[in-house]
Amino acid sequence: MQATDTAVVEHHHTQKHLGAKGLIALIALLSAFVPLSTDLYLPALPSMGEQFNVPANLINLTLILFFIFYGAGTLVWGPLSDKYGRRPALLAGLAIYAAGSVLCANAWDVYALIVFRVLQAIGGSTAGAVATAIVKDVFDGRRRESVLALVQSMVLISPAVAPVLGATLLQLTSWRGVFWALAGIGLLALAGSVAMEETSTQRNAGGVFQSVGRLGKVLQNRNFTALLVVFSLVNIASMAFIASSSYIYVDGFGLSEQVYSFFFAVNAAGLVLGPMVYLQLSKRFRRGTIINVCFGLIAASGLLVFLLGSLQPWIFAATLWPASIAGSCMRPPGVNLMLEQQKEDTGSASSLIGCYGILMGSLGMLIVSFEWLDTILMVGILNLVIGVICAVLWPFVSRRTLQLQYMNHQEHQGHQGEEVTAA
Repeated sequence: MQATDTAVVEHHHTQKHLGAKGLIALIALLSAFVPLSTDLYLPALPSMGEQFNVPANLINLTLILFFIFYGAGTLVWGPLSDKYGRRPALLAGLAIYAAGSVLCANAWDVYALIVFRVLQAIGGSTAGAVATAIVKDVFDGRRRESVLALVQSMVLISPAVAPVLGATLLQLTSWRGVFWALAGIGLLALAGSVAMEETSTQRNAGGVFQSVGRLGKVLQNRNFTALLVVFSLVNIASMAFIASSSYIYVDGFGLSEQVYSFFFAVNAAGLVLGPMVYLQLSKRFRRGTIINVCFGLIAASGLLVFLLGSLQPWIFAATLWPASIAGSCMRPPGVNLMLEQQKEDTGSASSLIGCYGILMGSLGMLIVSFEWLDTILMVGILNLVIGVICAVLWPFVSRRTLQLQYMNHQEHQGHQGEEVTAA
């Protein structure tokens, strides 16, 4: 790991206005910006295509380009938060997000909507990059892993609630009303960021370009990069399902938008359960073993989807459920393992975690957007292939990284109690 020229800023991790619970709630809201910004309007995709009179692949660009620019934006906001602080980065980015949401609500054609979604993504990308950095700033050791699991469960409620809320909004208003709702969510997060006390205790002393250049230094950490690649691959399969879910249930199985939203919520319930399942399993089993089993479950789930998923909508949801649970189960230990590899450049590390996940997810969305004969079979194949690849790579990647995490845990075990009390 590389040393960096930093200036220490005197600060304590107390939150005068938010408190510890309020800070965790804000972190959860910031982390949920991607699912909220996509899942809330998933039920409207088919009707938007009809209104604009454009094919599905053009409408899907509002999803794909959002993810691409969201991922790219994190690469800027994370390093900037290392230089200027988490709070200033949040205030600037969330203001852009709210403005972009208002413009999306007033888009006059699909091309304007695509452009405004890009602006929305650039502003909202500060949320994902800075949220993970705040967790690293404030919490340590086992406590950090617990907070990551708690936040992850709270965050994953949004994929379950968002499509249902989106379908309900569509009964009351048009898809434009959905973007007005996103503008309100952006303003709520902006208000929370105004109330938040700064959590970063260090500043990068170099210029803006030097700060962004720290991304390369972080990637030189081979342990971090290896973990980054393995855990990001899972997003290919998971985001392929999210992008195709409305077409599978509405166009493929012939369900209504309202019924689709409930099937989506059932699948998302598995995502919510995953982190809590991990916390219970981690009391009895090693982290590496749990992660390896999760990769195996994703592969097995993909095989079941491939063989049985096309029969009935409830069978498709049931066969995909193990992959949903396993994918979210491994996320808290995965993120914590990556954060443990870097003692400095936390914002840059958080940016890379968010960016790689988003870019891999965008790849999955791009793959599934092609005119396949059977989209369900493709979703199954992606889960099967990704699960097998990650299961094969994991033993090689985990040897050094798990050992380093254990050493860091022992080193900070005595300090952990002080961090929790301060938080």
